[in-house]
Amino acid sequence: MKKIQASLIALLAICYVNAQDNINELLAAGIDDAKRFSTDYIAPASEGLAYTINSGWFNSASSLKKYGFEISVVGNASFFKDEKKSFQLNVADYENIRFPDNSPSKTVATALGHNEPDITVIVTYDDPIFGNQEVELTLPTGIGSEDVNLIPTAYLQASFSPFKGTQLKGRFFPKVDTEDVKLSTYGFGIQQEFTSWLPAESVFPVAVSGLIAYTHLNANYDFTNSSVVDGDNQQVETEVNTLLFQLIVGTKFKVVNFYGGLGYINGDSKTDLLGTYTVTDGVFFSETITDPFSIDQDISGIRGTLGANLKLGFFGLNADYSFGEFDTASLGINFSF
Repeated sequence: MKKIQASLIALLAICYVNAQDNINELLAAGIDDAKRFSTDYIAPASEGLAYTINSGWFNSASSLKKYGFEISVVGNASFFKDEKKSFQLNVADYENIRFPDNSPSKTVATALGHNEPDITVIVTYDDPIFGNQEVELTLPTGIGSEDVNLIPTAYLQASFSPFKGTQLKGRFFPKVDTEDVKLSTYGFGIQQEFTSWLPAESVFPVAVSGLIAYTHLNANYDFTNSSVVDGDNQQVETEVNTLLFQLIVGTKFKVVNFYGGLGYINGDSKTDLLGTYTVTDGVFFSETITDPFSIDQDISGIRGTLGANLKLGFFGLNADYSFGEFDTASLGINFSF
């Protein structure tokens, strides 16, 4: 669990730290240009987080027995596709940024990719004394430079069946609170086995269920002490809220079962660049910018899941794979009472 915590923290931190050395030039180019670039840069990472935090919610289509209780340890890993590692930077969309060779556009790394070799742009800014000035800026690379190819999460999850066929679920990720990083995530949901309402439900070894689940993630990275730009309380805060709507079909045998599902994820993410930044425009002029920008992103997508479950008494083990914008593998260890 601690290793997965560290990997997730590293993902969130690296997404922004790689741009840290260039933040003065990015903000000098103008808030609009800085926000536009940051939006395209971090969008795939926010989307990937939404997919991985919504995985592992179920391990069977059938319900626990009435008053049954299950505790699970769930690990997820979402994998990025090549198209999520880069985006097209079109200089026509920017006011003060161009490429040194005057190319109209280039493919550059997102927070999940890597620029190799480095890609530079020319940033134009207005100096009150000398007029328009230019500076060369190396675009930030992504976590691909750290050989990170997946987004991991892990949860402790509990399920309780207060009624026949109904499971109430809750999950949380052990809270991380260090000097620089704060991370918390939790969720709750309800799964209903529709076949439990049928009078002959015990005759057919097939169960059909529906699941609705809400998941929240909040992460904060404070880089004031390591920032190259003067200021106070410099931090990045990301918040992701999602809903999962899932239809699940599976077998109902005693030991080995197979299950599959079709789900829809809907939600949003918000990333804020907070604090004060004293940005230098040339030699003699500087300005202080407070809470430079906020990025809002809507997230939605369909995914399909295939999995298997092994149950030996009160002990269970399940594994599944989901196909979508971000393919995700899940592994769960389950204890039922």
